[in-house]
Amino acid sequence: MRNYNQELYHPVIHWRDFKLKIFIEGIIVGILSGSVVVAFRFVLEKAETWRTKLLPFLKTQGSFAILLWFGVLISLAFILNFMGKKEQMAGGSGIPQVKGELIGYINMNWLKVLAVKFIGGTLAIGAGLSLGREGPSVQLGAVTAKGLSRFLKRLRIEEKYLITSGASAGLAAAFNAPLAGVIFALEELTKNFSPAVLISAMSASLTADFISQQVFGQKPIFNVSHLMVLPLNQYGYLIGLGIATGILGALFNGALFKSLNLYDRVKLPQVLKLTIPLFMAGILGFILPQILGGGNALVDSLTHENYGIELLLILWLGKFLFTMLSFGSGVPGGIFLPLLVIGALTGDIYGQVLTYLYHFNPQYLQNFTIFAMAAYFTAIVKAPVTGSILITEMTGSFEHLLALITVSMTAYIVSDLLKSAPIYDSLLDRLLNKQLTHKEVSEESPKVITEVSVALGSELEGKSIKDILWPENCLIVSIKRGEKEIIPKGKTKVLAGDFIYVLIDENQVVRAKSRLMKMSEGRE
Repeated sequence: MRNYNQELYHPVIHWRDFKLKIFIEGIIVGILSGSVVVAFRFVLEKAETWRTKLLPFLKTQGSFAILLWFGVLISLAFILNFMGKKEQMAGGSGIPQVKGELIGYINMNWLKVLAVKFIGGTLAIGAGLSLGREGPSVQLGAVTAKGLSRFLKRLRIEEKYLITSGASAGLAAAFNAPLAGVIFALEELTKNFSPAVLISAMSASLTADFISQQVFGQKPIFNVSHLMVLPLNQYGYLIGLGIATGILGALFNGALFKSLNLYDRVKLPQVLKLTIPLFMAGILGFILPQILGGGNALVDSLTHENYGIELLLILWLGKFLFTMLSFGSGVPGGIFLPLLVIGALTGDIYGQVLTYLYHFNPQYLQNFTIFAMAAYFTAIVKAPVTGSILITEMTGSFEHLLALITVSMTAYIVSDLLKSAPIYDSLLDRLLNKQLTHKEVSEESPKVITEVSVALGSELEGKSIKDILWPENCLIVSIKRGEKEIIPKGKTKVLAGDFIYVLIDENQVVRAKSRLMKMSEGRE
């Protein structure tokens, strides 16, 4: 027990050594997670290229070849159904599962999730379902890091840093966006700007991006050239775009959950539920192939070609509905890239309406296409900083950061006024309500240390430790204030920006961490 306690308290007692350790481990995570995600991205791109060439070829071969393709799609439904039964935590986006793992609600079988997510995601997205690689990439990076943690026999507090680093590396490798990977880990996954999280996530993200660029080159994901800086006197139009995307983002969230609920209510075997979107992918492949898959090519075409507004409306509605149909089925695949594509279509439509009604200068149409992606992402995910940085890195230009933040914050406020909850938090709640139950409490359970950050205006700020109603069986073992470590006493005051380290029974960590997060963020 003495050695166990020494190991448990080591990260807190030897804080500087621990930060250096997780920095180095972050590099290792970046190499491993980055390699897995780069392989996933490479296979997916090959699959999408193969599908893009195959469908026009099948048209020339007559009805038998087309029927044969539909037979392949139906076979994929059986394969995906089998894989889904083997590992339920590999379904859907993967980001809610990672969030659940980090707060203690979910314990993913890292090896099974890795295998099922990689193969299942390749089959589903490669077949043409309107799903993205980015959510799966985040989960693949996270479970790879968890595997490393289990191999090295790391404690739970250190494992959480490694999982966060792996998720950050996954997004960085998927998008060639290392800064967005770090900010996503801080703003969305942990909601905690901890120096330790920053250090480990940054080292992993940069390493993964280096590996990605070695394979895919140093060019940004979206090939946007000659994007002119929007004049300040045109920023009023950005407010209008932010309002539009905020409303449409709330619509997206509502429709997504209606789609999930509809799939649950339909009394059909699961394999038939999977057949529906795959069969639709086969039909759309011959009549509207632009909306298949993630949609990178569609965004690039929007910035280089002039689509008529009628076609844009058809593409918007088709991509929106097909994304609902695809994601609702529960197959491995995310909404990250599809929602960016829908945002780009929204921006293009908005710009063309301005040009037609107000004779807006058409040389700025591309700006609205790009800005709307960040705004739509923000309205849905509720992560404005991540959205702005992500689009900045994906387009390769920092000249438009002010405009991106302006439209993103407008969309955030509008979606908030419409009471639209962050999509990944809502998906996690839905997952937990459907599949998980709390473990029974055991007085003999092992102990774990968890980190809680104190937000400005929270219930904890300005109070002495003795005056705070802590959850049962919690022991405050340390407070970090900047680079200073404070040994907590009853009279010690808690300040905004503090990081509190709490010792909790492992079987009570879910309930206690939930209560502590509400107290520290002022949500009580």
